[in-house]
Amino acid sequence: MTPPKGRAVTNSPSPPQSAPVDDESSLGARDWMILVTLCSATFVVGLDFSIVAVALPEIGTALGFATTGDLQWVVTACLLPTASLLLLFGRLSDRAGRRNLFLLGLLLLVATSLVAGLANNPGTLVAARAGQGIAGAMISPTALALLTTVFPEGPKRAKALGINGALLSLGFVVGTIGGGVITSAFNWRWTMLIMAIVGGAVLISGLAVLPADRERTRRALDVPGAVLVSGGLFALVYWVSTGADSGWGSGPTVAALVLAVLLLGAFLLVESRHPSPLVPLPLLNRPSIKWGWVVGLITFGMCGGTTVLLSLYMQEILGWSALETGFGFLAEGLAALVSGLVVSRLITSWGGTRTLVVGLGIQAVGTGAMVVLPNDGNLTLLLVTSGAMGFGHVLAVVAFITAMTSGLGDDEQGVVGGLAQMPQFVGAIGTAALAAIASSRTSALESTRSALDAQLGGLHAGMLAAGLVCLAGVLITVLFLRRPVTPPGEGPSADVNEPPLGSEGSGPAEVAAR
Repeated sequence: MTPPKGRAVTNSPSPPQSAPVDDESSLGARDWMILVTLCSATFVVGLDFSIVAVALPEIGTALGFATTGDLQWVVTACLLPTASLLLLFGRLSDRAGRRNLFLLGLLLLVATSLVAGLANNPGTLVAARAGQGIAGAMISPTALALLTTVFPEGPKRAKALGINGALLSLGFVVGTIGGGVITSAFNWRWTMLIMAIVGGAVLISGLAVLPADRERTRRALDVPGAVLVSGGLFALVYWVSTGADSGWGSGPTVAALVLAVLLLGAFLLVESRHPSPLVPLPLLNRPSIKWGWVVGLITFGMCGGTTVLLSLYMQEILGWSALETGFGFLAEGLAALVSGLVVSRLITSWGGTRTLVVGLGIQAVGTGAMVVLPNDGNLTLLLVTSGAMGFGHVLAVVAFITAMTSGLGDDEQGVVGGLAQMPQFVGAIGTAALAAIASSRTSALESTRSALDAQLGGLHAGMLAAGLVCLAGVLITVLFLRRPVTPPGEGPSADVNEPPLGSEGSGPAEVAAR
């Protein structure tokens, strides 16, 4: 057929029609209100664990704690219930409703923070801190589950998780600095009362903006599984938290480890037979959850452990005060904030796997480079290495949580939210391991070096070990998280067309249904 006169023949497709640019990651006003509420709750939980650390000496003097070991329970009493109850409250949120449990957790946090701030003896303070820990276990998994429910998979969720991860890390840093400032300007009680004030504000916001829980199918709770996993995690975290002070070979420490192994082993056996398990084993066997959890443990454990080593470096090698040390972590906090703001774009452009590899790689370089920190101080080197660690850490955190929470049914978000939060608390294993490496290396160097140089050599050994473990995390990611899988009981996964690692063009669907 002859074309009309004067019209050229072309095989090129017509240019696309212009259309208004629509940023898929843009959030509406209500989205932002919900996100600010949920991220503020995450920030408060991070703050709760760090703000009290600088105030411990004053607390011990004011309330008359008998020993340093007794004083450490101000921290441990909060950590133990949070770590041990995450899975239980995560599953309860799937069964009973997330909004209600989230708000109840905030109410408990406000009440126990008031009691802690007004405590006049050690027993009252430790009990109140345990209450804060229970509140944290209610808030953490439900906040994450609400976030992943409200924001669908894709750019919006990646953006929300990025901001959430940044504020979690920032909460720890701000708590360290703020605890010193508040204690110096006022007194230790305000480190507790500020939690009640901030928690109350988040509670009011949550009541106003969070969507109502939908109707859920009532199913019986797996009570044996809940008791076993909570007891096992309690024993595991107790072993990690008290082993250094009590001695790793002491009777109570060994007994705690044995009890943890027995209870968690029994938990897996019960879950394999229960008709409505707390954590379905097919869920645990999904590569994105199983290996994502391992990588999460690596990034949290190595970042937390290195932060402790850096604190020792600044205070014992450089002679900085606690407040100066807090400001020494400012670069890490700011880098974490920047990382949280850009990570959604990276996941959209590169995909979750590549982002996780890059994040762990940057964290590895940052921590490994700390081996050149000198005994006379180098502020630029300190800020650059700690900033690199913080930046890479948040990239890794958001990427592994994105992988773990993608491709899930609505009734699985709560329990997986608990699983995804666990590395943050069980990561204390990394702190214990790096401290043991540093101590062992220090002892080996004491016969040939001065005490200060021997201690610095020990800290360097721990920092190098952290970098190497992060590189192992990169290898795990490449080997086990690169391939999409089909969730149990579902059809083909949404990311069946994911290109191999290192090829061009992957998007946010990379992590879906893994």
